[in-house]
Amino acid sequence: MIKKKFKKVVVVLGGTSGERAVSLDSGKACIKALKKKKYSVTKFDPKFKNLNLINKNETDVIFNALHGKGGEDGLAQSYFEYLKIPYTHSGVISSYNSMDKIISKEIFLKNKILTPKYFSIYKNENNSNILMTMLKRRKISFPVVIKPTNEGSSLGVKIVKNFKDLKKATKLLFKNYTQLIFEEFIGGQEIQAAILNNLAIGAIELIPKRSFYDYKAKYTKSAKTKHIMPARLKKNKYLEVLKIAKKAHLALGCKGVTRTDFKFYKNKFYILELNTQPGMTSLSLVPEIANYKGISFPDLVEKILLDASCNK
Repeated sequence: MIKKKFKKVVVVLGGTSGERAVSLDSGKACIKALKKKKYSVTKFDPKFKNLNLINKNETDVIFNALHGKGGEDGLAQSYFEYLKIPYTHSGVISSYNSMDKIISKEIFLKNKILTPKYFSIYKNENNSNILMTMLKRRKISFPVVIKPTNEGSSLGVKIVKNFKDLKKATKLLFKNYTQLIFEEFIGGQEIQAAILNNLAIGAIELIPKRSFYDYKAKYTKSAKTKHIMPARLKKNKYLEVLKIAKKAHLALGCKGVTRTDFKFYKNKFYILELNTQPGMTSLSLVPEIANYKGISFPDLVEKILLDASCNK
């Protein structure tokens, strides 16, 4: 029997990022689970009220169900720290570092975690000569993956097969973003591993029907992404990906639950990114991995809640 150290829970959901709809779904599912566990639950949507207006006197703990900018990049977390209310998931710095693809890659490399070759440029550096020079310097051949440096849920991700398409996609993305990351495309299996309260709980394999595991593949049933749990890996490789996921989680100083995205190619795991606020919807991967491990959705939500703290 889990001892409840919190009674009044505020679930923060929605927000203003491109992932608002998914956050609302995650938040609603978590509210239902917490009510099932007999917590007193209210919701708070920062789209309509500033986070510093959360009522401290009526809140024992915050369950952070936000996704994307403002929710998993350290900003919301800084408000929670200011309010001195315990909150779920990772802290300010670990959230910021995980969301920033350049910083997280530097931390992965420093900790000897294999990641695809890459470079980044700012909007004012965008010209053909710089792009061609950087591709040659980094020894990156086509196809190339282009993505914003601090966006979630595969928003803004483009995969291009030649230099003409690269220039076109780069120009298009720079209309909305100031910095982009260019990465070598890694083939192979799509593997995602979950960490819960510093314990690796499992890894799932995804087979997207779409060209890659993009926003639609993640969040729409019509995309028909195939989920294989557990991932089709030899036992030693399955244990290896769990070990790498935990190493990345700890290297970034994360708390609570994280989901790490990998490609398994030519017997090697390449880390793509780590998500500090993974989805908690009916199509989400962490609940599916947890369920295979024998952890029900309400139990999973409660385990995340009970790890809440401040000063992370």
